[in-house]
Amino acid sequence: MSIQALEGRTALVTGAARGIGAAIARRLHADGANVVVSDVLTTEGEALVGSLGTRALFVHHDVGDEAAWQQAIAAAVQRFGALHVLVNNAGIYEPGAVGETTVEAFERMVRVNQTGTFLGMKCALEPLRAAGGGSIVNVSSIAGVMGFPGACAYVGTKWAVRGMTKTAAVEFAPHHIRVNSVHPGFIDTPMLAANPAEANAAGVEATPLKRIGQPDDIAAAVAYLAGDGASFVTGTELLVDGGYVL
Repeated sequence: MSIQALEGRTALVTGAARGIGAAIARRLHADGANVVVSDVLTTEGEALVGSLGTRALFVHHDVGDEAAWQQAIAAAVQRFGALHVLVNNAGIYEPGAVGETTVEAFERMVRVNQTGTFLGMKCALEPLRAAGGGSIVNVSSIAGVMGFPGACAYVGTKWAVRGMTKTAAVEFAPHHIRVNSVHPGFIDTPMLAANPAEANAAGVEATPLKRIGQPDDIAAAVAYLAGDGASFVTGTELLVDGGYVL
């Protein structure tokens, strides 16, 4: 994609204060988009926006709250005139086997990972339709296409993201809104710290490309799906995992 592939468009990226979300925000901004950085981490989010300049806006945003979604999208439209791209990236990970996961932990992950994605698509539908169409990219995981022992709730939410993506792709197609999911493998972010070191090492060893992924690898995939180069791509799941799932 050229550096101005998204010029004149506005993208809202959730969970964008750090990690994969920050890399996505930087990439879309570099490709010409106005970027709304959404997160509950105010200090980090405002610092990122400060580094990006005038084509960026930070909104403090709890993705599990429908009113907060309405406010975040309204802020994006008020500042930049329209919304063209939504990236549902916000997610949390708390490992736990089926027999060990508390209802509270399960519901926390559902609220952010699953409900947050649902609310994003629901609340973005009208603004995207008003803009003449657009792109939604939902960040799932390789845990959304296979099972991982010790991660019951997380795996469940990421499979849910995959299913909701396909449903929304069909429902939103008449409005020229494409909906796709990205499925990262083992990526070098703070989230991996929740795993035992040996589990992460085994994950990299099981990856045919024999390296850990970088946030920019995911950002590149999101940028592709957000732009016109993917104009005939909807309802797909893009694995960015170094070949882990084959």
